[in-house]
Amino acid sequence: MYAYWITVNYREAYGIYACNGILFNHESPVRGETFVTRKITRATSRIALGLQEKLYLGNLDAQRDWGHAKDYVRMMWMILQADQAEDWVIATNKTTAVRDFVRMSFSKVGIELEFRGKDENEKGYVKACHNPEYQLEIGKEVIAVDPKYFRPTEVDILIGDASKAKNKLGWVPEYSLEELVDDMMQSDLNLMKKDQYLKHGGYRILNYFE
Repeated sequence: MYAYWITVNYREAYGIYACNGILFNHESPVRGETFVTRKITRATSRIALGLQEKLYLGNLDAQRDWGHAKDYVRMMWMILQADQAEDWVIATNKTTAVRDFVRMSFSKVGIELEFRGKDENEKGYVKACHNPEYQLEIGKEVIAVDPKYFRPTEVDILIGDASKAKNKLGWVPEYSLEELVDDMMQSDLNLMKKDQYLKHGGYRILNYFE
């Protein structure tokens, strides 16, 4: 969804400088593990490393306005430098389906996916592996839909309009979604390689399915 961010600065003896920011989905390698973007990059890394068999998701058609947290924090700072306190929307003005975020994550390890089926019966299969370091069985099912992840009040599309931030403060995102996914995947691959090392050493590791 999106977050509200409010800051108050006492600029003068008799005045309050208060800004309200509406932040659409801002992601990074330290995003909480239960948020769908981090859930996807963690699971993709584990599947590529042979630590997990499958990733279960909800509505693959849901579209979200995802941006890099670095861009959003920069905009927070810019808001505080503005001469006048106002309300602001921070977003990328673009949407991407959950399914496409999954595709992008797997592509970072050279794995191409193919989706077949519809709604609750849709599944994702390994179509090709282009990176010799990450090889999975062709045709292996790695994505499945679990109805329990469908939200009762699901919003199909969330998109923000940050034109005011661009026109008045000159803010535009510096990071593309491609760069965001790359950043998250590199971080989670390094994290999960620790589990791989422990597994190869004969130690028991937790099995994550969410």
